[in-house]
Amino acid sequence: MFSGVGTAIVTPFKDGEVDYQAYERLVRWQVESGVSAIIVAGTTGEGATLTVDERNRLTSLTKEICGAAVQVIVGTGTNDTRKTLELSKNAQQHGADAVLIVTPYYNKPTQEGLYAHYRFLSERLDIPIVIYNVPSRTGVNISPETVARLASDCPNIVAIKEANPDVSQSDEIYRLTRGMNFYIYSGNDDRAFHMMCAGAKGVISVASNVIPRAMVEMTQAVLNGDVKTALEIHVRYLKLMKLLFIETNPIPVKAMLSLMGFIQNELRLPLVPASQQTIDKLSQALKELGI
Repeated sequence: MFSGVGTAIVTPFKDGEVDYQAYERLVRWQVESGVSAIIVAGTTGEGATLTVDERNRLTSLTKEICGAAVQVIVGTGTNDTRKTLELSKNAQQHGADAVLIVTPYYNKPTQEGLYAHYRFLSERLDIPIVIYNVPSRTGVNISPETVARLASDCPNIVAIKEANPDVSQSDEIYRLTRGMNFYIYSGNDDRAFHMMCAGAKGVISVASNVIPRAMVEMTQAVLNGDVKTALEIHVRYLKLMKLLFIETNPIPVKAMLSLMGFIQNELRLPLVPASQQTIDKLSQALKELGI
């Protein structure tokens, strides 16, 4: 797996369709900025409202741009284990290097159910799997003990994107998986610095859609042991990181990319564009940072 920044890339839309031209421009900018991975069709990419054909084309295009230099990880998680398996196989066929599988939402499985879900997928896929834990969206939290059990029992379950805001959970995962060659990634930009200082290998980032080079510099500074420089970057961009979540992700980041001239400010229902109040705050933040 990668170390550093994986960008949870947005999916630009124009008149209801995927804007592949704008998407290609975004991905190329990310690669040029030094990110280590691109995450396609995740939460930020509105994966839940993409068709299978759109997912496949986005995956193939991303792999074509990234080549071997940057990993392509595709979000394939649903609350239906067999559907997740089908999407994961499609992603692999279209060039994915790994799949990001969110804990099943709505169903509210037990810890044993979560273990069985990931074990079932692991036994039927020959591609690396990244667990995605985001209790605020799914209504379920995968425990550190369940994560460690999966890491021990399933060789292709190699990492977790941990978006529980309680960093003590990441600490416990690190303690339990130490020596297993298991990667932990922060799923929250504003916690990436802290989690990397405590053993995480990087961040799967929303903010890097807007400030890819800064996020790369921060993560590399931590990995190189230059905590002071990393902290300075973290503090400089902390307000922006938090502003990107004042409405449901990816509403603010799409508004910001629109202000920067990269994409149309368009989302798919049930998501709608940011309020004018949010746009004003985002615009002010960009000005303050000189972006």
